[in-house]
Amino acid sequence: MPETPEPIPVAKGTQVVNLLPGMANRHGLIAGATGTGKTVTLRVLAENFSRIGVPVFMADIKGDLSGMVYPGGDNPKIAERATELGLPGLLPEGCPVTFWDVYGESGLPVRTTVSEMGPLLLSRILGLNDIQTDVLTILYKIADDQGLLLLDLKDLGAMARYCGDHAKELKTQYGNISPASIGAIQRSLLTLGQQGADRFFGEPALNVMDFTKTDASGRGVVNILAADRLMQSPKVYSTLLLWLLSELFEQFPEAGDPPKPKLVFFFDEAHLLFQDTPKALEERITQVVRLIRSKGIGIYFVTQNPVDLPDQVLGQLGNRVHHALRAFTPKDQKAVKLAAQTLRPNPAFDTASVMTELRIGEALVSMLDVKGSPTVVERALIYPPHSRMTPLTPEERSQVIGNSPLRARYSEAVDRESAYELLKKKAGQAAVVPETRADTRKGQAKRPASGTGDVIGSVAKSAARAIGSQLGREIIRGVLGSFSGKR
Repeated sequence: MPETPEPIPVAKGTQVVNLLPGMANRHGLIAGATGTGKTVTLRVLAENFSRIGVPVFMADIKGDLSGMVYPGGDNPKIAERATELGLPGLLPEGCPVTFWDVYGESGLPVRTTVSEMGPLLLSRILGLNDIQTDVLTILYKIADDQGLLLLDLKDLGAMARYCGDHAKELKTQYGNISPASIGAIQRSLLTLGQQGADRFFGEPALNVMDFTKTDASGRGVVNILAADRLMQSPKVYSTLLLWLLSELFEQFPEAGDPPKPKLVFFFDEAHLLFQDTPKALEERITQVVRLIRSKGIGIYFVTQNPVDLPDQVLGQLGNRVHHALRAFTPKDQKAVKLAAQTLRPNPAFDTASVMTELRIGEALVSMLDVKGSPTVVERALIYPPHSRMTPLTPEERSQVIGNSPLRARYSEAVDRESAYELLKKKAGQAAVVPETRADTRKGQAKRPASGTGDVIGSVAKSAARAIGSQLGREIIRGVLGSFSGKR
């Protein structure tokens, strides 16, 4: 049997509060108002997971996590915290880190294809209503049926134009494709491109199994997504992380109850995930959170208040760290009481009252015990991090990115033949058809334009390269990629 790692010390109150690695894939919550210490808690947990050989994924929203590459000792408050907790010999230590960035500037490029993203998630990024989402789903279906690969946004734009131009012929088989919906999709695609988020779509597509690396000494690699710029488009940010969760769910094999997680995924600003989310998608998210535990993946939601999350999700988060909440208004006071009720009471204090009194770096902590039951909540100070608190300079970051063993795989974009090129070719062939028919109308029957079979064959080969045994009949998509959830 694999060796079970030692418990991870997270905080100390009247006693040390440990996170059991064998229970770490039962998910968790880090909550608290802005400036109360959530990011440091996230960092401490990530460092400890890395130390025991567990890879980590996290988004760096404020741009202050990059220093995890190097050993700490640069912050007097960390030394002060260590002394207060009786840890005078705190060892400075960095982590193996891989930087990622949708824009390809502050990390390795993160890409997926339009086909793999699927209409359900893409409609969320584009801000489409229900009717427009239905039309987008039809575009995907037509592309699948015709063996047209949708790799990037120009492919989808070409598909939208094609379906708009041929709406009458397609209506009988696929339903109404209204010009208004096509126009809305095209406008949204234009806006997305102007924001620079179109760089997310293309090839080579990210293989999420690259998040599971360890270094030569067996420490888990901390994958940090540069998200400070990405957060300017909150729906793009939250949908990107949701897509990553979906891909992890699809690709990881069943693991049962491993002695430690295969991967820990931190979802910062988690409340964005559930803002204006259709009921069907919310149900699918809840399903993924519930089932992904058996793949050995732990999800830790980071948000300001537990009530930001649906009850069905909140009920699955066993390991909890609650920093201070503010209670300036009646609504805030109600939220504090609701948050306090989610923790197992400690007879030594009133949880709701203490929740508003906690100082920076202090938290109410409850972890799962060996039987999977939440422990009595403890008022405790979070342990200090071992890595550098100061962010990397641009030169330091560039050096880390340049030394990444994954750099050669993702650095250069590939633009192969897909829907845009094939539809453009079809349009060119259609333009010469009248001349061909005019020259041959006397004494000859009409026949299809030459080259059509070559186009279909080319698409079939291209699709075969993308999806293996399926020759373009139906592009595979993840559990969150489409309404059907087919893979």
